[in-house]
Amino acid sequence: MDILNRLKATPMRAAIAGALAVAVPAALAVSAAPAAAQSDQLDQVVAALRGITTMKADFTQTDRKGQTVRGVMTMKAPGRIRFEYEKGVNMLIVSNGRSLTLIDYEVAQTQRWPISNSPLGALLDPKRDVKRYGKLISTGNPDVLSIEVKDPKKPEYGTITLIFTRSGDAPGGLKLSSWVALDAQNKRTTVRLSNQRFGVTVPDSAFTYRDPRPAVGRPR
Repeated sequence: MDILNRLKATPMRAAIAGALAVAVPAALAVSAAPAAAQSDQLDQVVAALRGITTMKADFTQTDRKGQTVRGVMTMKAPGRIRFEYEKGVNMLIVSNGRSLTLIDYEVAQTQRWPISNSPLGALLDPKRDVKRYGKLISTGNPDVLSIEVKDPKKPEYGTITLIFTRSGDAPGGLKLSSWVALDAQNKRTTVRLSNQRFGVTVPDSAFTYRDPRPAVGRPR
């Protein structure tokens, strides 16, 4: 069975598959901002994302049924990210800057695909996705920015909405606080961040993993 389908079929793990799919919360999808404000604030968001050299945060990931998992997210430029889940969820998601890998230690399987094929590309490659495909969504709060990112030519990648709050201690004055995802099947996943720390020491080894598959017959 495909590892993502297996995840979705497992109650406690269904939310994990949502880290690899994306979305827009109905409450935020009010109206697009004027063109001038759009360009200016999109530039602010891109600057904030580019300003993240390293970041660690606690996360809570919830699927549309309310199933929740927690863990620690680690980012490092360029394009690297790690989702380490709480005890009892024997899985890991890692990006090495080129590809995203889902590792399931329980069944000794891995699945890998290019970052560009994942909604997380909007977070890991802001130069390509946020500026080109992003749209500012009005929140009614000047201290909260919501950016909807989707590629109209590739609807199968879904939509991701990145939500930032103004904060003097974050790069560019904007702190990534959450994102909401809607995949091609209209399944929603929400990831909320807390305890964000910027500029922390993160070794490159954080974006490697132990391959659980038997060495004999393992694809090279």
